[in-house]
Amino acid sequence: METKRLVLRDVPQEERPRERMMLHGAEALSHAELLAILLRTGTQQESAVHLAGRILSECGSLRNLVDMSMEELTSIRGIGTAKALQLRAGIELGRRLSRSTREERLTIRSPKDAAGHMMEQLRYLQKEQFVCLFLNTKNQVIAEETLSVGTLNASLVHPREVFRAAIKCSSASLICVHNHPSGDPTPSPEDIALTKRLAEAGELVGIDVLDHIIIGDSKYISLKEQGLL
Repeated sequence: METKRLVLRDVPQEERPRERMMLHGAEALSHAELLAILLRTGTQQESAVHLAGRILSECGSLRNLVDMSMEELTSIRGIGTAKALQLRAGIELGRRLSRSTREERLTIRSPKDAAGHMMEQLRYLQKEQFVCLFLNTKNQVIAEETLSVGTLNASLVHPREVFRAAIKCSSASLICVHNHPSGDPTPSPEDIALTKRLAEAGELVGIDVLDHIIIGDSKYISLKEQGLL
């Protein structure tokens, strides 16, 4: 009896993994469907989805698949070198993403940390930019947002915009940073007034303004260290 070739076009469109991912998002897909997208194609006898399901069945679990070597992957019927490489690349990207979320989150322990993080981004700009670093309870930077470009004054940087952004990312505290295109980080009266205004608003909403750093040319001033916050 001739074996019927099962290909993806034989599967109803609404059940195809790519279409389902487009319609419902990656989180709606099963392990086998996500794996099928990485595999791209199946074999003469199996669709990519069926091949993916068989791979998971033979491996025993997704965890076991993650630990498999190239040699172990290519020993599975239907997995050649190209498919094994595709799987290993997808697994490695997942590992790197997992490491980046744990390790690459900057922790601010001092004004120097915040200034060092922003110095190269701001020191050469010809216009003032007002940036907020949003921190979690461990003083790790969870988000960064430029809230104003241009001459810094109370009309351009409003507490409403600052704390709306802070609440959006569930920030426990924040650090304000802006540059002086002149290269001199000495705070102006407007800088000091805005800092106090933001600190007062932070007290009302329960989000601490830890510092306001002014960036010059390879120099910075912390309003917290200057006793101005």
